[in-house]
Amino acid sequence: MKRYWSLVREAVRGSDRDYTAGPVGSALVLLSVPMVLEMAMESLFAVVDVFFVSRVSADAVATIGVTESMLTIVYTVALGLGIGATAVVARRIGEKDDDGAAQAAAQAIALGLIISTVIGVAGWFNAERLLRLMGATPSMIESSLGYAQVMFAGNATVTLLFLNNAIFRGAGDPAIAMRVLGIGNAINMVVDPILIFGLGPFPELGVTGAAIATNTGRGIAVAIQFWTLASGKSRIHITRRHLELVPAVMWNVCRLSGSGFLQILIDTSSYIGLVRVIATFGSDALAGYTIAIRLVLFAIMPAWGLSNAAATMVGQALGAGKPDRAEQAVWTAAKYNAIVLGAVGALFVVFAPQIVAIFTADAAVAPNAVDCLRIVSAGFVFFAYGLVFTQSFNGAGDTWTPTWINLGCFWAWQIPLAWLLAIKLGMGPRGVYIAMTVAFSTLAVVSGIIFRKGWWKARTV
Repeated sequence: MKRYWSLVREAVRGSDRDYTAGPVGSALVLLSVPMVLEMAMESLFAVVDVFFVSRVSADAVATIGVTESMLTIVYTVALGLGIGATAVVARRIGEKDDDGAAQAAAQAIALGLIISTVIGVAGWFNAERLLRLMGATPSMIESSLGYAQVMFAGNATVTLLFLNNAIFRGAGDPAIAMRVLGIGNAINMVVDPILIFGLGPFPELGVTGAAIATNTGRGIAVAIQFWTLASGKSRIHITRRHLELVPAVMWNVCRLSGSGFLQILIDTSSYIGLVRVIATFGSDALAGYTIAIRLVLFAIMPAWGLSNAAATMVGQALGAGKPDRAEQAVWTAAKYNAIVLGAVGALFVVFAPQIVAIFTADAAVAPNAVDCLRIVSAGFVFFAYGLVFTQSFNGAGDTWTPTWINLGCFWAWQIPLAWLLAIKLGMGPRGVYIAMTVAFSTLAVVSGIIFRKGWWKARTV
């Protein structure tokens, strides 16, 4: 136990160990602890916003749910680019090619800036039209249009935050990513209530204030990331010569990120389909779903941390020519993930009413949130395994395999099942929640079978 806590302290401080050598378990702890904390803090942005906005109105919470479902395109860009950046950076670090890793990081950042600019302009001018398309009521649009516009306009902050942290993780510097998100969260938690409720000399901006606070926190965090990358304070040191666009390197990152983008798009955009089904049951059902899903994401984000640790170890181990070490890391991470996420899921099942009560006392909203939280969290153990397997494919540079898995599990299976159970069979919103749990289970089984075949070990990046 003393050795374990010593590893945890080293992980939080930041370690300069070589993750391609030494005990696999120790390397996973050193990588995963800051990654788990990082992901937990990223999910705090969403939970904090809902906590304060739920004091405004059910319409405000529902609007956040609708807007966030549309912003999945932004998160998809960020996560997709992150997949490509992590795979290439981790492989170069495993090969001891630090200059190549810095060059790949710079090309990925350039791609992120270009894409987020296009999304920001398009989203700002079309926010109202998009809200109507997603089924938002006139009252929701009237009170919360500003939230959607600000979140779209400031999408570069979340894109670059995710992308830069993916670069740090691929390099084996997860503690830096963790600290940056800690700063961003602290700023958001302070500014959120000030702008939402108009505390002190500040105007009361309502739900729009939540968007401004979130982008402010993330924006400052991104500025710190850039300073760290440029100052040589991390394993990745981007200098002026790395800023020149190199088509071959950019294409390599873009190739992996493109399939990664499609992979995450299939996954996250499936939530748009689910929201569209739930929206047919009214704003109370949608508000309950929004609260529960924020809590679910809060639980799943740390699981992403363990999965990202496995992906980093896979990339670096393959770069060092150690495929057996890569496979061992994946099975170890999957076991840890199932234990942690399974325990959280059990707590959600047992204490769902008490947890939901923190966010809403609305008698029409709370039962929907409780139902969603209990049913979806029942599939956490399966999701834990599936997430590690799919992220490990990504770490190896095999981004197409999880893309096809996601397409089958979330679009060809989850959405039709949700529609069938909720609408056709008359189960209401509960049918959607059951479909999500079934999809989690399917993901684990399919990805596990494919992982055991070992094709991913032969991928080159």
